[in-house]
Amino acid sequence: MELRGELDKVDAQLAELFEQRMKLCGEVAECKLASGKRVYDHAREEEKLNAVRAMVDGDLNKKGISELFTLLMSQSRKLQYKRLTETRGLQLPFIGVDRLDESLPVVYQGAEGSWSQAAAQQFFPDRKEFRHVETFRDAMAVLDEGSAGIAVLPIENSTAGIVSEIYDLLAEYEHFIVGERMMQIRHCLLGVPGAKEEDIKCVYAHPQALMQCERYLRDAGVQQISMANNAFAAGKVAKDKDPSQAAIAGAHAADIYGLQVLREGINSANGNTTRFIAVSNQKIFLKDAGMISLCFELPHESGSLFHILSHFIYNDLNLTRIESRPVPERKWEYRFFLDFEGNLSQPGVRNALCGVREETINLRILGNY
Repeated sequence: MELRGELDKVDAQLAELFEQRMKLCGEVAECKLASGKRVYDHAREEEKLNAVRAMVDGDLNKKGISELFTLLMSQSRKLQYKRLTETRGLQLPFIGVDRLDESLPVVYQGAEGSWSQAAAQQFFPDRKEFRHVETFRDAMAVLDEGSAGIAVLPIENSTAGIVSEIYDLLAEYEHFIVGERMMQIRHCLLGVPGAKEEDIKCVYAHPQALMQCERYLRDAGVQQISMANNAFAAGKVAKDKDPSQAAIAGAHAADIYGLQVLREGINSANGNTTRFIAVSNQKIFLKDAGMISLCFELPHESGSLFHILSHFIYNDLNLTRIESRPVPERKWEYRFFLDFEGNLSQPGVRNALCGVREETINLRILGNY
């Protein structure tokens, strides 16, 4: 009990010293605001860590005090970012809107009868003009040239995972997510009229659909051939009129291409769901948006991702997803994609973004939706 009392005394002293330190950090923030200096000074922080490590003995104590002061300096920066956004504000090039522009067509990848078409119609039930293109890149290029206003793209499936190409295209093109929808996907095996399920030797589908139906296809022992879109697969089977061929697509595609549903619900998971996003070439967000997506790069240093994530914890923001993708031009370096709940008008969001912007490389806000 006597040792506990001694620890309590030391802890009280530490708490008092912490408050003194944070008060001084507030004064530092005022000086930086007046001088226009950046909050994050990596070289200065490294000097501080080297200095405090030299003040203690033993490897464990050196490691421990380094971790302690890393956190203290992180708290200092967060206080300074908060003062910065309160005083100067955070300039973001996004405009809040009440509704999306409906004057330009909506584009989706694939063909009539695809799940992307169904998602586009679910997004915009009152729209009459939709366009389809062959590839995801084509959809982004159409936005780039301004001949379409929105592209509807699949970004993730609950069974097969992320559509990695979409993440890479979001990083490459300066387009922005303005909406998302979840759609339950019930895949069917489609064949020509008169075909029998047991006679199918070859199945065509998008690679994601093949993964989502992996269990059925493995048990059936059929050849699997990738197509750019499930609707393209249905079109090929209809054109070839070969009873040994089948396509994976929705039941609605069978009506469009004159095919027969040989078996419904061949996806491995009953709750198979795809997340679709609506992408615009305008820097806008709906005023009632509640999710934000970012992408950024980080230096190859221990703890760099941890410190970025701490900005969201400090501002009471809930992270919902984090993904990484290779940076093509730099070997073994990665770009991070992060989703969190919030709206660009909220002070906590702006505080977090201020810190993340200072401490990452090539930060981009991909959208608030």
